Amino acid sequence: MLAVHFDEPGGPENLYLKEVAKPSPVEGEVLLKVAASALNRADLLQRQGRYAPPPGASSILGLEASGHIAELGPACQGHWKIGDPAMVLLPGGGQAQYVTVPEELLMPIPAGLTLSQAAAIPEAWLTAFQLLHLLGNVQAGDSVLIHAGASGVGTAAIQLARMAGAIPLVTAGSQHKLQMAEKLGAAAGFNYKEEDFSEATLKFTKGAGVNLILDCIGGSYWEKNVNCLALDGRWILYGLMGGTDISGPLFSKLLFKRGSLITTLLRSRDKKYKQTLVEAFTEHILPHFSTESPQRLLPVLDRVYPVTAIQEAHAYMESNQNVGKIVLQLPR
Repeated sequence: MLAVHFDEPGGPENLYLKEVAKPSPVEGEVLLKVAASALNRADLLQRQGRYAPPPGASSILGLEASGHIAELGPACQGHWKIGDPAMVLLPGGGQAQYVTVPEELLMPIPAGLTLSQAAAIPEAWLTAFQLLHLLGNVQAGDSVLIHAGASGVGTAAIQLARMAGAIPLVTAGSQHKLQMAEKLGAAAGFNYKEEDFSEATLKFTKGAGVNLILDCIGGSYWEKNVNCLALDGRWILYGLMGGTDISGPLFSKLLFKRGSLITTLLRSRDKKYKQTLVEAFTEHILPHFSTESPQRLLPVLDRVYPVTAIQEAHAYMESNQNVGKIVLQLPR
């Protein structure tokens, strides 16, 4: 099969398509013929040599995919049949023509969605669902500050926060991104390049601050985050795009707010955790993607590339221009 490959860590120019062995499903796994896979920041970091796949995971890039079931491994217990369309969360391996998946991590594709749209759901939407519900315990009426509000996770979190009755606020780096976030349901958006998002958040919340912060930036935002966190607020750190180091009295400021700092990664979680997450998401959220749902959720796609343009897709993501997801289509 063809798979995205790089021989040495480095820039997008190191990526190419390579013929590799097709995987075979072991007990409890299915083989998915991949139609589409979406890019994630983790793919860029792995290509740069800064984020190794978890032990036992495929070294091929790709944390999510959509396609059709091509083969059932031994002892599969579920209702899945050969030819069924499905989408899946992966620890790696999605940017190839085939990938093996534990059957418990498969999700049906909602009515009315294309395979490219479906490929944009698993990683971003399961992350946003995990941040808001499993970790953030979001409640109706809560204010939620979502950094990188126009990213895949950001565009998902805005919609899920609205559905939970919360008030989503976002940060982003351009007017175009803020307008898109507001179309999706953000109550307000702050351009971090032009204003202090912390002061703007406090102004919007009439001095109270936000109950929940979803933070993929890290180091460079710590002081502004803790400044605009409400008393007893929850600050969830799930990425470090703004650096790893801090300098200053974080603990005293956080303690003064009685704030909780929660950190999380999804890729390295074990199968049981991911299975529980997938089951909860499939039951409570997935039905809202279908065309019949009154509160319809929509994956936001920025660009769709053929996988042959993998270098261009990575370069585009690195330029930080995308609003929503960048999807790769695999050859049939």
